[in-house]
Amino acid sequence: MRVVPIRYSANVAASMRFYRALGLDACSVSRPGAWAELPAASGMLAIHEADGATVGTCELAFEADEPLEVITSRLRSAGFAPQAIVDENFGHSVRVCDPDGVWVQVNSQDRELYT
Repeated sequence: MRVVPIRYSANVAASMRFYRALGLDACSVSRPGAWAELPAASGMLAIHEADGATVGTCELAFEADEPLEVITSRLRSAGFAPQAIVDENFGHSVRVCDPDGVWVQVNSQDRELYT
């Protein structure tokens, strides 16, 4: 599993310039510029366009290397309640609250869908 923090930004292009200056490389960028992915040695930073109260926040996400059904089953067995797995334009996703009530997202990506 790979860590993928999602940084919500009012200006995706400016954020990309900052994180590229920090040393990350741009990988995939949406055509309208609403999101970008910047891979790193041990994970990836995703930047998503936002407004209002979500600007400047960060969400913890993971890119799964096993089926989401296996992960949700393991979470349920451990006493957690993941939401239903949903289809996304990038593959599939599931969200679950951690013990502090913070949402965590786990994605199964199909790069053929958006790259």
